[in-house]
This record gives sequence, structure tokens and C-alpha cells, in this order.
Amino acid sequence: MPTTTMSTVLEAERLFKDNQDGQAENVLMGIISQTADTKDEAILREKELALVRLGQYYRDLKNPEGLAAAIRGCRSFIVAIAKAKTAKLVKTLIDFYSQAPLNQHPSSSQTQIVITRENVEWARTEKRVFLRQNLEIKLCSLLFEYQQTKEALALIANLLKELKKLDDKMILTEVHLLESRIRHALSDPPKAKAALISARTAANSIYCPPLLQSQLDMQSGVLHAEEKDYKTAYSYFFEALEGLSTQDDPRASLALKCMLMCKVMLNLPEDVSSIQSSKLARKYAGPGTEAMQAIAKAHENRSLADFEDALKVYKAVSLRSTNTRLNLLFARLSIWDGKIEELSDDPIVRNHLAALYDTLLEQNLIRIIEPYSRIELSYVAEQVKLPLRDVEAKLSQMILDKTFAGILDQGEGCLEIFEEIQNEKMYDYSLDTFKQIGCVVESLYAKAQKLGRSIFDEETWLKAMPF
Repeated sequence: MPTTTMSTVLEAERLFKDNQDGQAENVLMGIISQTADTKDEAILREKELALVRLGQYYRDLKNPEGLAAAIRGCRSFIVAIAKAKTAKLVKTLIDFYSQAPLNQHPSSSQTQIVITRENVEWARTEKRVFLRQNLEIKLCSLLFEYQQTKEALALIANLLKELKKLDDKMILTEVHLLESRIRHALSDPPKAKAALISARTAANSIYCPPLLQSQLDMQSGVLHAEEKDYKTAYSYFFEALEGLSTQDDPRASLALKCMLMCKVMLNLPEDVSSIQSSKLARKYAGPGTEAMQAIAKAHENRSLADFEDALKVYKAVSLRSTNTRLNLLFARLSIWDGKIEELSDDPIVRNHLAALYDTLLEQNLIRIIEPYSRIELSYVAEQVKLPLRDVEAKLSQMILDKTFAGILDQGEGCLEIFEEIQNEKMYDYSLDTFKQIGCVVESLYAKAQKLGRSIFDEETWLKAMPF
């Protein structure tokens, strides 16, 4: 019997190669639906292979409903296989919705959520706790991906109550990590950090797989970057890159891009080229790293124009940022109808674009006004290609922040720059010397007072006299 089943699967593959997809589909569906001894491991294995191949066919055909029907129809034989295998098989089929080309179908995401909900309810009815928990985690991830965060957090809260009773550290780590990501997306850093700490605490008590450890490091880097601690964030992103590269995970390119971003934010754009020349970085070089290299070059040249050019060049997916300053910038660049992927569509890098823009704007203004002691504001605005009012506001802020010394003469429409008076080091050394001498004198005076009282005490003096 196993031999017959194997030859049928091979027949389906031959039909696919001969472009007889309809017949191959019928053959695979026949394998899945046929009744056989449920205790025969070989037959069950062939049914699994047929189901996965049928799922791949619907994925390549961009048929979300067909894949949903295949998942629903496989429940009759799924009951017969091991519970651990069941969870892996169902998750594999559901993941086809997120893979190309099926993910390009307009109803793919909604169908994926619906079929995941159905399987959660089915697992609950069948009392398959492990499968239900894994599917609920998958559902939380999907809800988060499609920005249904409120429902995702409610589901996570129920999961955590259950998992803490079962004391399943592995799944607990995954759920806390997912909660941290959702909290971060909702701009709630304290709760995001608390969830990450809980995830690391749970992970420390078990063997943490390299991929999960890399995800923890990645999230740690993201949260430290949000706190402007880019040096620590760089270390975490580096650890994540190494871990993901050992697993050949494509997310390693994102970790590399975040590393380069940290170097730019640390005012070390010259390090970007040296990092990209390393063997590990070359492996994951791509549009993302090229985008950050363009940003680093603009930062090094203190050129706002180069920064804007980078935004124009690296565009692929239309997106509206939640940052008001970036909205204004992109609107001014007239690229909302264009596409911005490598910079704006990256949820991690996107949050730091405003800070990058402010930094480059300041450096560009300083570069322009450096040679002058008095300069017209209209000329500065013309050079940076910004409205005069925005330039005046930014220069005022820089003066108040003591970025440079100067005043705005709005009557004349000019900026006057003063030379910064640098204190001589000898003056500071002299003050410090006099301070130390004062301390010594006070100490000697206190000792002299004590010594004087003991010597010139009247009774002691009378006893010391010879008469």
C-alpha cells in the first residue's frame, strides 16, 4: 500500500511538470481524502506531503479560497497524526498565505486571519491545547501585522494567564516577545520594555533556540534605539545579525541595516563603509544597506539635498508616516504618490528618520553659515530650499540650544554669528590651584587652633612653671 501511495504522489509531480495542473490537483486531493489505515506511518506521511504540495500549488496559483478549503478538508486525517506534527503542519499551511505570490492577492490577509480563527476553534473543540496555543500565537502575530492591535493584546492577556499556570517557558517567551513588539508599535516604551524583560527572564531558564535568541536581541536593539542609546543598540543588532546569519534567516539584512543606522545616529558615518566591506555584511548587502550608505554619505557631507535624494531614490511602497515632520518633508518632496520602502516602509528605521532629518538640517545650516560673521536669512533659506519662516525657527532653536553663538536681526533679515570665546586652560588651572591652597590653609588653621588650645591652656601653663 505505501508503494502505491508513493507512486501516486510522483504521478502528481509528473503532471505538474507536464503543465497538467488540474489533473495533478485531483490526484493530490484523492490522496488526502482516501481512507486508509490511520496507524500506518508511511501512509500518513504521504498524506502530509500531498497536503503540503497541494498548499504550494494554491499558493503559486494565488488561490486563497482553495488553500482554505484544503486546510479545512485535512482535519479528518490530522486527528490521526501526532499532536506535535499537527501544529507544525497547520502552521506551514497557514504560512503559505504570507508567501509570494499568494500574499499579493487582495483577500489573502483576511482569508488567512479567518482560517486561523477557524482552526483555533477547531483545536479548542478537539481539546488540542498545544495546537490551540500555537495557533493563537500565530493569530496574535497576524492581528499585529494587520494593525488589529487591540484584539491582539486581549488575546495575549488570556494566553499569558494560561501559560503561567502551565509554566511553558518556551511559548511564554514567544508571547512576551510578541507583546513587547505590539507595545512598541503602540508607542508604549515602558510596557514594551517590561514585556521584553519578562521574555528574557523566561528564556534564561530554558535552552533558547538561536532564532528566538536573535529575535530577543533584535527587539532589545530596537528599544535601546528608541531610548537614543545607539551604542548599546548597535551591540544587540550585531548579536542579532550573527544569530540570524547562522540560521540563514533573511531578517539578517534588517539587523545589518539597523547596525548601519546606529552608526549614522552616533555621528560615525565613516564607519558604515568599513562595516559593509566585512564578509558577513557583504552576504546580506542589498537595497536596504545601500539606502543607509546613501544616508551616511549625506550625513558625512552634511548635505540635506543628498538626504532628500536618498529618500527619492529608495522608494518602492507607498506609505504615510505617522510623524508630522516626515509627512511635511515627503509632501514637500512630492513623493507621497511615489514609493518609499527601504527608509519609510521599515518600521524601525522610519522612527529615526525625523531625528536624522533634524541632524542633517542642523549640520547643513552650520556648513552654510560657518564662513560668515553676518549672513542674510533669505540666502540661507535659498541654499537649504526651505521656507524662510522654517529657517528662522530652526536657527532660533539652535541659538537657544547653544549650537552656535549668534543673534537673529529680523529687522535687517540677517543672522549675526559671534566667535565663541574659549576659556584658557591656564585660567582654569590657576583657579583650581588657588582652591586647593585654600583647602590646605583652612586645614592648617584648624590644626593650629587645636594645638594652641592645648599649649596655652592656663592650668597646664602654671604646672609647667618652675616656681
